[in-house]
Amino acid sequence: MTRPLRIAPSILSADFARLGAEVQAIAEAGADYVHVDVMDGHFVPNISFGAPVMKAVRGLTDKIFDVHLMIAPVDPYLTDFAKAGADIITVHAEAGPHLHRSLQAIRSLGRKAGVALNPATPVSVIQHVIDDCDLVLIMSVNPGFGGQSFIPESLTKIRQAKALIGGRDIDLEVDGGVTADNAAAIVAAGANVLVAGSAIYAGNDPKTYGNRIRAIRDAASIRA
Repeated sequence: MTRPLRIAPSILSADFARLGAEVQAIAEAGADYVHVDVMDGHFVPNISFGAPVMKAVRGLTDKIFDVHLMIAPVDPYLTDFAKAGADIITVHAEAGPHLHRSLQAIRSLGRKAGVALNPATPVSVIQHVIDDCDLVLIMSVNPGFGGQSFIPESLTKIRQAKALIGGRDIDLEVDGGVTADNAAAIVAAGANVLVAGSAIYAGNDPKTYGNRIRAIRDAASIRA
């Protein structure tokens, strides 16, 4: 089954001084999802923002809010982000001892549940919870900072994740170093949701966002 291609600009690269306008700008420029990277300075070496900030911009668009929680422990914050308007909540397989419980908690809140895998984490980690997932996120950089280069070995890992997913109703997302130059290879490997931060938001000029989103989408459609 071929799943729809989705482009998910990460607001981690937005101009935080005008975050609301930046969210509206990517929505108007053709983004499918708004990717929300939440970092705690503990699980990853950086701090971004919490549920109140996300809630403040949630009402500016009806786009899907794709929330990636790079925090540990994560379970105490699931309800806050669900109430703040998350549509998809993704947690890291590495962030705690009870991944199955976290996925169950997300679904009990009426949200789609995702699992993220860091570059050194094998796909086999999610073998026994795959039927509890709505999304699998392959990190193609080490999480914590924007602007990093795509790790080439990630293509092998994307193929492995796609094989595990099989015909299940699960999206395969890739986050880290995604550009128009590698989008085709990433989609050919099996991904259908592409997260891009600096590749879209670089320079923070809203007039450029539409062309950048289209460039990634057009390149991905080649499926080279």
